[in-house]
Amino acid sequence: MIGSIAGVDAVGRRSGARTVDTASSPSTGSRVPRIGTSVALTAAVMVSSAPSLLPRPAATQAVLTGVLMASALAVVWSARRALGSRKLDRVRLRAWAAGAGTLTAIASSVANLRWQNRLRAAMDVDTVQWWYALDVAAGAICVALLLCGLGRAATRIGGALGGHRSVILIAIAGLMAYFVAAPAVWSAMSTSFSASNSALDDAVTTPSSTTRSGAPDSLVPWRTLGREGRKFVSGGLDLETVRIYVGLDSAPALDRRVALAVADMDRAGAFERSVVVVAIPTGSGWVDENAVIGAESRFGGDVATVAVQYSNKPSWATFLFAEDDARRSANAMVRAVATRAASESTPPDVIVYGQSLGAVAGSDAYVSLERSDPSVCGAVWAGPPAGAVNAEGSTIVANSSDPVVRWSAELLWSPPDTSITRPDAPTPMWLPLVSFVQTSVDLAAALDVDAGHGHRYGTDQGTNMPRCR
Repeated sequence: MIGSIAGVDAVGRRSGARTVDTASSPSTGSRVPRIGTSVALTAAVMVSSAPSLLPRPAATQAVLTGVLMASALAVVWSARRALGSRKLDRVRLRAWAAGAGTLTAIASSVANLRWQNRLRAAMDVDTVQWWYALDVAAGAICVALLLCGLGRAATRIGGALGGHRSVILIAIAGLMAYFVAAPAVWSAMSTSFSASNSALDDAVTTPSSTTRSGAPDSLVPWRTLGREGRKFVSGGLDLETVRIYVGLDSAPALDRRVALAVADMDRAGAFERSVVVVAIPTGSGWVDENAVIGAESRFGGDVATVAVQYSNKPSWATFLFAEDDARRSANAMVRAVATRAASESTPPDVIVYGQSLGAVAGSDAYVSLERSDPSVCGAVWAGPPAGAVNAEGSTIVANSSDPVVRWSAELLWSPPDTSITRPDAPTPMWLPLVSFVQTSVDLAAALDVDAGHGHRYGTDQGTNMPRCR
């Protein structure tokens, strides 16, 4: 792998750099990469082959390896341009470095293959064969060559335009992207999310039970619940359990959505149950069915679950651009339910539940109320982002293989806090920078596994809810 892309090491020389990046063996005429190039490429392969948290397809691994190899070459090329010419290494030393680098890269790939199969065995996923490593190597070389080719083209264009013109062109492109392209893309995405949220799924039928929102006698019309809300009120093993949901289209403002939810809870007899679970949805309005089924099993059906939608966008988009909306919605809903519950002669226990962004939003509301309101007596946070929730007095459900639980900028220089996680698969040791890179890649596949692994959780979210009396 090291030697096969040695030719791109000559980019600096062809682009006008004073250094000569490759040498020819006098006996064979073959091009041998410089020692720095071999070291950088070997390090890139080792970093990309380090153990991951989740099983990884060959294509994903190939892209990661290729990007890191191209980045390593860019760093080496930039360093040589900045430092100027240096005395050339002997061809024999270069050959030794390239050979040792190739053997190290092969060993890293084999170790990665074995680790992938350990993960897959623990997660009941089909194991991979030896050609997985070949697919990764071939794909990585293609990606690295493509990126280096694009970099070379950009360097030539910059050289032809000159320094000042290049800076002006980059500035114009950046301004156009910020003020024109980004808003247009976000508008298109928002329209798409809204349409997806409103679309009716024929496979999900309107509930007939009086204990569900969207039913004929409900105060919340079926069409306004949103995609995730309709799934929520139609699910469950016991259709007599109370499930109340208010969607974004059910009322135009947060206070009206909260008031509508409490009113529909009154209609459905939610406060006559012994437990009320306030479920804080994720960004798209999703409430994990496993958690609700677990809660209904835990309390023998004597439970009501309520949720209010605050966004129709994915959690990552809501987390970046509208996290305050999630916090305000959670705080308003928990306070309204706690206030209404307290008016009962025998108040029900109020438990707050949230997964991922829902855990982040619900945590503040729970902490502010659990000391002052005795009816708010417990909380369960599933898959909470690293350091984003207050665990005091709450139950944490977190898989050791969940990258969301581990990922933060601090992962660059310090190991993650794994005290709240439960072992569900082999976990890699922490390595500075390397663990951050690997965990960042794992985020994209956090939901591509079965419940009990990654960012997927089972009915134990509900069965772990506390009994407050």
